Amino acid sequence: MHSKTVIVSCGGVIDHERASALFSSMDVETRILKVPPEQAFDAMRGASFDLLVLDDAGGRCDAAQVERALARAGQAALLMVLDADRLKGPVRFPVQVSADFACTYASDEEIKARCRRLLWPGEMTSDADFVHAGTLTVNLATYQVKVAGEPVDLTFMEYTLLAFLVTHPGRIYSREVLLSQVWGFDYYGGSRTVDVHVRRLRAKLGPEAAQHIETVRGAGYLWSN
Repeated sequence: MHSKTVIVSCGGVIDHERASALFSSMDVETRILKVPPEQAFDAMRGASFDLLVLDDAGGRCDAAQVERALARAGQAALLMVLDADRLKGPVRFPVQVSADFACTYASDEEIKARCRRLLWPGEMTSDADFVHAGTLTVNLATYQVKVAGEPVDLTFMEYTLLAFLVTHPGRIYSREVLLSQVWGFDYYGGSRTVDVHVRRLRAKLGPEAAQHIETVRGAGYLWSN
């Protein structure tokens, strides 16, 4: 599964700073265009993306241009930011793509919720579902792990161990406690199992992300942010 890519065409409502803040906690790659909305389509030419966020508060964008840009991107979705007054008349959206809109007064949380619905239809996600540590991102809702935007292939138990550690940072857990919390009380294997899984996790995460899993001699393991 490829990483989701969002293109943001800034305007008077969503400027560069707000766009960066909106998507900083989401598991997406973001490309922010600083050109006026009506010039965004030339800047997007040849780009591959999953969602276009178009600040068209001034109403200057041509609907046909929007359709052509989205058609070139394949299955890209569209979120338009509109002046509330434009809703008094008909608003034209491309009929072949998933589309939604937000009014200029919409909160950051509303805009992010609408973007999530377009990016991950049928999945309920929120900022709380994502844990970030440096270049590492853990999506607790979809069980996905990425390092520097690249997916990491983990077994179920490797993921479960990682998810437990990242959601309990700053605490030392003995091997016995990890066995009971991650593998369950019905598991009869020895504590060596924990060491093996930690070693595999570190190898798969790479040196930068792996350093968050600290070995505390004589005590167990600690996740540090």
